[in-house]
Amino acid sequence: MTFSTNTSAHSRASLAVSVKLPSSDSQNTVLAYLSQDYIALPPGTPVAQAQALFCSGIKNEQIPSQIFVVDDDGHLFGLVPVKSLLQADKEALLSDLMRSVAFSLTPEKTRHEACVEIKKAGTNYIPVLSYGKLKGVLGPQEIAQLLEDENTLDSQLQGASSPLETPYLQSSVFTLWRKRSVWLLLLFVAEAYTSSVIKSFEDQLEAAIALAFFIPLLIGTGGNTGTQITSTLVRAMALGEVGLKDLGAILRKEISASVLIALTIGTAGFIRAWMLGVGMEVMMVVSLTLIAITVWSAIVSSIIPMLLRKVNIDPAVVSAPFITTLIDGTGLLIYFEIAKVMLTDLAV
Repeated sequence: MTFSTNTSAHSRASLAVSVKLPSSDSQNTVLAYLSQDYIALPPGTPVAQAQALFCSGIKNEQIPSQIFVVDDDGHLFGLVPVKSLLQADKEALLSDLMRSVAFSLTPEKTRHEACVEIKKAGTNYIPVLSYGKLKGVLGPQEIAQLLEDENTLDSQLQGASSPLETPYLQSSVFTLWRKRSVWLLLLFVAEAYTSSVIKSFEDQLEAAIALAFFIPLLIGTGGNTGTQITSTLVRAMALGEVGLKDLGAILRKEISASVLIALTIGTAGFIRAWMLGVGMEVMMVVSLTLIAITVWSAIVSSIIPMLLRKVNIDPAVVSAPFITTLIDGTGLLIYFEIAKVMLTDLAV
């Protein structure tokens, strides 16, 4: 193929600041982070001319690591590393140095999807293409901002709070109330079934009042176990390390680990019950319940994030409060059912 040496359209280095589009629909896509801070030249450009254009076009501290090779319509042919350009024979053409593009993104790619792909690619200068045409780039600053925004969103969702659109100190008290109260009300409604469980086992509690001593300990242990696993899995999913296809391996690993943890926690619970001076039967109930709740929490916390990802819901939403809420009620059911079986005073 013969390349034109026309440099009128793309020989100028475009070194504008990053373009942040105001549309709310684009804020969670690559389009919101698109930068025009790149150099694009035709394939027939002589190396000497490209070197001169590159040096004259640098006007800020962010020096491009690559020069893009495009046609007159902006279609991307390939790229030339700046190091190769500066070391090349001045009589050569960019087409002689051009390399294929190994990784690119599209403007409509979601921020979460882009984060996963960027971390896998391990590059810090990414062309953004629309139907093969170069629309902009993501440089080191844009990539860092994109990753930071995604991590901020995940941390806020895991805390059961809607993301803030403004920095924390610039957010009003009313904004904090609005962002947090909805989630807290949802959690309140979900947590209400815990009191219903306790109410349904009122007779058992009256017959063995010592059972009530350990309710906070038991549900707290289940919630803490679930939080640990969910945090680890959500992070691994964000990095693309695990997916739904790995659910079997995840369950085997987490159940195996939870059994060891359960035996440790169960022993600690037995000792704590002994220190409180309760009977041997209650000590055994507490110990066995801690073991059962720990394993149950591991199973629930391993499955739910995967299922949510399957139905295109961000698994970061499965935050510590939601896992804790689910484990609270089911943990109490486990506790009282074990007590009914083991305590002679509660036997039917």
